[in-house]
Amino acid sequence: MKPPCIMVVAGEASGDLLAAELVRSLRAESARQPLRPTRDGQPLHTELEPRFFGAGGRHMRDAGVELAIELTRSTVFGITGVIRHYFKFLRYRQQLLQVAVRRQPDVLIGVDYSGFNRSLAAAVCRHVRGQSPAFGNWNPRIVQFVSPQVWASRESRVYQLQRDYDLILSIFPFEKPWYAEHAPRVRVEFVGHFMVDRYPEGQQLRQDRPRPVGSEARILLLPGSRKSELARHLPTLVAAARRILTQRKAVFTLVLPNEELRSGFATLIHQSGVDINTQIGRLHDALAASDVAIASSGTVTLECAWFGLPTVVLYKLSPFEYEIGRRIVKVPYIAMPNLLAGEPVFPEFIQHQATPENLANATLRLLSDESLRAETRRKVNRAVATLGAPGSCRRAAQAVLSLLRNGS
Repeated sequence: MKPPCIMVVAGEASGDLLAAELVRSLRAESARQPLRPTRDGQPLHTELEPRFFGAGGRHMRDAGVELAIELTRSTVFGITGVIRHYFKFLRYRQQLLQVAVRRQPDVLIGVDYSGFNRSLAAAVCRHVRGQSPAFGNWNPRIVQFVSPQVWASRESRVYQLQRDYDLILSIFPFEKPWYAEHAPRVRVEFVGHFMVDRYPEGQQLRQDRPRPVGSEARILLLPGSRKSELARHLPTLVAAARRILTQRKAVFTLVLPNEELRSGFATLIHQSGVDINTQIGRLHDALAASDVAIASSGTVTLECAWFGLPTVVLYKLSPFEYEIGRRIVKVPYIAMPNLLAGEPVFPEFIQHQATPENLANATLRLLSDESLRAETRRKVNRAVATLGAPGSCRRAAQAVLSLLRNGS
């Protein structure tokens, strides 16, 4: 009996890490599967470790995935980035389709990176439907780990998901009932959020750690993880820091994902006139040590909420992307903690509202009003409590293996 063959595709650094965690869980859960003896006493299922191949980055390679393409090296963001590199990603999709047809995996798992993965899934399904019955019986299961945010914009994408996917692994609690209402034929399993496993200390800090505001406030600056985000956000954050210092003493910590970004924006930081401590990585240490954060909208706002850190949220886009976004986005908030809470627990400032004055005033209010800070912590604690128990990737792996055993 051949071992399960699993194709995994991730296209961003965050997805690469999550895919590696899923691969390790799949390997562990596969080893725990019970043996099912046949009539002749031989096991129908033997201890055959799954084989993994696909596209991603160094985390997946370290987890034992054979990479056909280093997809994380070619990550682009935003509508303009997708348009500019359209033909390159069309070529990548064709390469991965050819690899899939040649190796015929039992299951194809897309991890986040929903635009590319939806396109690849559709291409695989078209190939399967076009097979000659006499020569082809390959019919892989198609899985997406981390649902596309179809509930936020472009709802019509859900019909493609319903057509092509056998299973969607959701990390937010409201997604499964949304799918049940809008696309009841697609199977969705809420497995919980992977952050719960990555930062177990955050829960203890939310419960036990006091957040005194002394004479010197500790303010965390989180402008984003991409060069384009820093170019748009960092000048505004620096100007907001200068305004804050006119009102009270404060120390500022800027967390960036890599040395390249730090060196690229070193001149701006040096010329700001603000003493900003810049560190690479170790985000959870900074979250635990700060009184307030000013953060770009994204996953990091959920991490701020997980650590019980009151946060002011901003986001800026190019004028072209903003005009498109404001027409297609249907949700009332951009920060996930606010969506989970159903109210603006973290103040949000988007595009023209994201001014140094607005960011500074909101931050100073959080620093000076202890009752507001306490209320903010209570509300975000309730919101992140909905993210599920530890074991997100383990439950995801169990759902995938169940799909392989039992079919769609």
